[in-house]
Amino acid sequence: MWAYESVFYQIYPLGFCGAPRVNDGTAAQRISKIADWAEHIERLGCNAVYFSPLFESDSHGYDTRDYRLLDCRLGTNEDFAAVCKTLHRHDIRVVLDGVFNHVGRGFWAFRDVQEKKWDSPYKDWFHISFDGNSNYDDGFWYEGWEGHFELVKLNLRNPAVVAHIFECIRGWVEEFDIDGLRLDVAYCLDHDFLRQLRTFCDSLKPDFFLVGELLHGDYNQFVNDGMLRSCTNYECYKGLYSSMNSLNLFEITHSLLRQFGPENWSLYRGKHLLSFVDNHDVTRIASILTNPQHLPLIYGLLFGMPGIPCVYYGSEWGAEGQKQQGDNALRPSFDAPQWNELTDQIAAMAKAHRESKALCFGDFKQLLLQCKQCIWERTFDGERVLIAINIDSEPYTAHFDAGAGRARDLITDQMHDFGGGSTLPPYSVAFWRVE
Repeated sequence: MWAYESVFYQIYPLGFCGAPRVNDGTAAQRISKIADWAEHIERLGCNAVYFSPLFESDSHGYDTRDYRLLDCRLGTNEDFAAVCKTLHRHDIRVVLDGVFNHVGRGFWAFRDVQEKKWDSPYKDWFHISFDGNSNYDDGFWYEGWEGHFELVKLNLRNPAVVAHIFECIRGWVEEFDIDGLRLDVAYCLDHDFLRQLRTFCDSLKPDFFLVGELLHGDYNQFVNDGMLRSCTNYECYKGLYSSMNSLNLFEITHSLLRQFGPENWSLYRGKHLLSFVDNHDVTRIASILTNPQHLPLIYGLLFGMPGIPCVYYGSEWGAEGQKQQGDNALRPSFDAPQWNELTDQIAAMAKAHRESKALCFGDFKQLLLQCKQCIWERTFDGERVLIAINIDSEPYTAHFDAGAGRARDLITDQMHDFGGGSTLPPYSVAFWRVE
């Protein structure tokens, strides 16, 4: 599966392209801006883009009006097809957000129900009762996503709904040549629907990637041979920044041992979860870390841990944004990509990750663990890579069983000698391939 050897780049198109917050029907060609960033994404070392919603919607994209049309605030289907061709020419895969749990009140089938009530042929596309009323005084009650009645829950047990969604996905493959889907609020989706979706998508492309948004709980219920290929690793998201801010690398290391460690009880050995330090829903990592010098180091954890790393647009140069300031603060439009020392470091780590089978597929083991230092081991098919991180302001000499005398740093390409212990400089990260 190509995704397991990839580094993802997430773009929230409506924000990225500077679209108006509310869709008033005014068309504008904005989506081509993404094509202008293709060289930056490639240089960064990312070979897959995950797009947050970009189809016709009421406002933020997760309130879909029509799965078949690009949002008019971004342009036309032809405009987006051109963007996808540009990305593919740069060997960058395309993954779209599949928002299938709910739609917006402007969704064409729901509008038909509003007009015709029980005479609408689409009334069973939703969870509706004509014995009640909605907050919007529709003359009927319907189920909204987690109490948000601007998001109308779809009836995924209705074969007509499933058929419509599948035909739209087929259209995305034929028109845009997409390579996968990220499923919004996958934890809400009907399991039978997910099984049907997996079978259908496998018939379109044998390596079609399905990754679900999961928060907490047993990821194995969704990530398995019959359903999703991957999911978001929210369980470790908090541990990544919390370990930095509390100067306690025990937290993230123990979480990873629980998930991927060598013990028989580890939960997700052999699975590839989507890992991240921030995204469109949470405070940007540059705004949440208390020590700015930890910023490159948290990416060291991200690219060294098991999973598929995902970088959120703008965070590669340290853009800030607070969740409490609202969605717009997290989903801005930048005039052009920036490049600085942090970007250089992330690009080097992304390259190391993609070119190492051990970092993409390897087992996970702890070799050394202190509050401010850790050394992890990743092994696969004879390749052995050590991830060494020091989050302290002082150097640290690590004594551990290195198993060999020399290693090459995959980030700097410099040789390292393990004799007499290994000195980790202040605020440092190294990926050593043992030779």
